[in-house]
Amino acid sequence: MPCRPPGCTGPREPYTYADIADLASTAPMAIHAQIRSATPLKPEQAAGVAAGHARLYVEADVLALIRGAGPLASRITYLVDLPLDAKGKAPKLKKKQPVLLFARPVAGAAAGSSSTGSVRLVAPDAQLPWDPATDARLRAILTELVQPGAPPAITGIANGFHVPGTLPGEGETQLFLDTKTGEPVSLTILTAADGSRRWAAAFGEIVDGSAAVPKRDTLAWYRLACGLPRALPLNKLGGTSGADRQKAVADYNVVLGALGECRRTRKPVAG
Repeated sequence: MPCRPPGCTGPREPYTYADIADLASTAPMAIHAQIRSATPLKPEQAAGVAAGHARLYVEADVLALIRGAGPLASRITYLVDLPLDAKGKAPKLKKKQPVLLFARPVAGAAAGSSSTGSVRLVAPDAQLPWDPATDARLRAILTELVQPGAPPAITGIANGFHVPGTLPGEGETQLFLDTKTGEPVSLTILTAADGSRRWAAAFGEIVDGSAAVPKRDTLAWYRLACGLPRALPLNKLGGTSGADRQKAVADYNVVLGALGECRRTRKPVAG
């Protein structure tokens, strides 16, 4: 796990695209805020806190509601779990320290320009240090998420097949993916007679083998790189011979290799 303040003294490594996309795609609210005060809770008040962490009660001033509907109080409170510092004590959040919060509203919390409201973070650690680069990346992700036909979350492989081509060495693998919304997503991998491969992902009803490969650090890349299983389940290739199944596996591994690692520095948000 890379080191970042608070909780360690080493150099800070920025959060990855996947870290931010995990939070942005889960949280109904994204808030740019500024710490006003932070009070560590006593152990008996912080049930379920992970070892090596402390729970803090935070009061913060809202600078901007980046995502969310309806009014939001100008000052909010929330609970956050953060790593203990090098001395094993609760970290200190400086007054006016800027943060990004990924949260849900709390039913019945007050709202208005002069009131204090409460929010609940979508994960115990869903408070990120704010900086211009992280803010810009978050806004770019949110813009993609609300676009018509935005790539949906992938939950697995639905089915697929491999068929040989007309020339020796040629072949085509098509894989159809399960998604959280039920929207169709498919992969097409074409192998030429010389053994070279090209592949494409189609987000929609039309299977287009000439579609562009998703660029890294885009929503389409994130859905594939972070959602595809690490191995192709052979039981999803019904009706395909054993030899052709192995070719489909090789084709699938080409896709995984091209996408690269879905690198995270924090656990993904459940749900």
